[in-house]
Amino acid sequence: MNRISTSGLVIGLAAVFALAPALPAFAQAAPPSSADAARVSELVTYARERYEQAKAQPGPAGTPQRSLEEQAASRPVVKLTVAQAVAMALENNIELSVERLNPQLQDLAIAQVRGAYRPTVGSTVNMTSNMPLPTSLLNGGTRVTNEVQNFNANVSQAISKTGGTLTASFNNSRTNTTSTFSLLNPQYVSQVSATLTQPLLRNFRIDANRQNLRTGAIAREISDVTLRQRIINTTATTKNAYWDLLYSIRAIEAAKQSLALAEKLVEDNRVRVEVGTLAPLDIVSAQAEAATRRQTLTAAEAARRTAELTLKRLIVGDTKDPLWTATVDPIDVVDVPAEAVNLDAAVTRALSERTDLVTARKNLASNDIQIQYLRNQMMPALDLTATYGTRGLGGNTFIREGGVVIGEIPGGWSDAFRMMRKVDYPNWTLGVTLSYPIGRSAQDAAYARAKVQYQQAQAQIRALELTVATEVTNAALQVESTLRRLDASRAARQLSEKQLEAVQSKFEVGLSTNFFVVQAQRDLLDAQNTELRALLDYQKALVAFERVQQSAGN
Repeated sequence: MNRISTSGLVIGLAAVFALAPALPAFAQAAPPSSADAARVSELVTYARERYEQAKAQPGPAGTPQRSLEEQAASRPVVKLTVAQAVAMALENNIELSVERLNPQLQDLAIAQVRGAYRPTVGSTVNMTSNMPLPTSLLNGGTRVTNEVQNFNANVSQAISKTGGTLTASFNNSRTNTTSTFSLLNPQYVSQVSATLTQPLLRNFRIDANRQNLRTGAIAREISDVTLRQRIINTTATTKNAYWDLLYSIRAIEAAKQSLALAEKLVEDNRVRVEVGTLAPLDIVSAQAEAATRRQTLTAAEAARRTAELTLKRLIVGDTKDPLWTATVDPIDVVDVPAEAVNLDAAVTRALSERTDLVTARKNLASNDIQIQYLRNQMMPALDLTATYGTRGLGGNTFIREGGVVIGEIPGGWSDAFRMMRKVDYPNWTLGVTLSYPIGRSAQDAAYARAKVQYQQAQAQIRALELTVATEVTNAALQVESTLRRLDASRAARQLSEKQLEAVQSKFEVGLSTNFFVVQAQRDLLDAQNTELRALLDYQKALVAFERVQQSAGN
């Protein structure tokens, strides 16, 4: 039975435990849809692939495994620049695609509020019949039946500029009665009217709908700023992941060179032992050092796989992407610009463009709108109501003589419409209503609280501006310090190379020992790794310096 590596066992168990919480839910709930089942199948397949890949990694001694080179040779190689990696991340990153939906949600929220200003059309059709009790001679009979049919329509429109409401109504009724006192039967009544309700103080300049529209527009701008922040941070994270992968590859190259030196020392010592110029113990010490270098190489290869997976996680949309199973080869080189950092320009740019500052200022503007609304709500409610309309009457007119109907003049809706158009019977209403709470109202307390929050937000912005300036300054200092560290590490590596050459030459002529050669090789490997780390840190410092001028951290 083949033995598997510890990492393979961990990944396999992680896949089982990741899927285990979902099993009781599946057992209790309804059967999953085809889309859910497909997603579960995809996750299981992914876990199995990762498990098989872990099994293929180098295991305990004596276990036949494929080498990293054999595994890499079986996969396609994709050469990638940092600009291409960023472009792929901006196109495929899942978190970024989710963030792009937020502006659309804000647009829909604004459209929902604007719906309050769309015309509303209503209509009513009903029929009633009643028979009044014979309580008076004016009933027109002992069993009088009154049947009424109503056909009404209206349209209402909210006015966004002034907060008023305009309503137009067109009402029609047809009455059929058996009363002997009726002059017209059936009787047709038509009426058209327009009513304006206009607040003069409270809700005149701003009301709840207009507040929501203005704050919604600001929220829409904030969602754009948040999306820009996500893009900036995704770009910076992708660049850092790219440079991490490049560093891990360079670290493997340095480890291979160090291992080659150690193995060459083993062979040289074996020859010297055979000719009797070196003690056999020196072979053992050289072999032990070579074994240590192999462990360093194995760790570097594992770090490369982790760095590659981290980069892929950022630039692919799902595991079906061909890049997911390919080997990424970063072909860009670390650029060391000669120009100095312009701190003043960087701080000025950050204070005007930083997404967290822009968001805070827009939130402050939203708070200002809320204060305007609450201040308006403290005013008395003084509303003007104006109505103007006209009516018309039509129907069959009875001709009576001595109380007896001797004839009838036909009529109908047209008579009512004709009278209504002539405005022979106009009607109008003009009035105001006033209401004002006595004592301290809830609006007063809300207004006072909003003012305190506004002052608090102003103070927070000033503190944030200081924080931004400090972060930019620290990032600039980090760029300068890492550049100096890079220069020092490069000089140290060159000196380590010369020192190894000198010790190696002395060892070959018998003026040095195996210990000093091994020590010089270790020093060279450490110097190479230090230079690589300084180079990576400098590149990351440049990325951080650019990001900190535009956005806060993730």
